Amino acid sequence: MRIAASLMLFVAVLAPEAGAEPSTVRVTTDTPEYCGVLAQRLSMMPAAQEEPARSLGEAGRRMCSTGHARAGVARLRRALRAARAGQSAPAEQSAHLSQATGE
Repeated sequence: MRIAASLMLFVAVLAPEAGAEPSTVRVTTDTPEYCGVLAQRLSMMPAAQEEPARSLGEAGRRMCSTGHARAGVARLRRALRAARAGQSAPAEQSAHLSQATGE
């Protein structure tokens, strides 16, 4: 009886938080298929050809193809972050430059 009461209290405390999660939950797995999804996303990014995104992406694809999906997914995620940072860097640099010159 005591365990049931504790369980009900635990569920009651966590239930409001479960409803507060965003409506779009993305489930990721460390599978060869997910490696392919990440590699495809990376290939669509213009900054994917710049370092370090390029070498991280190559390492990730190589690891996925040799059966190391977990490590490959980690490298591909890092490559995606690096490519996103590479895409925003020129815009940030030009904004800083125009602020410095007063334009």
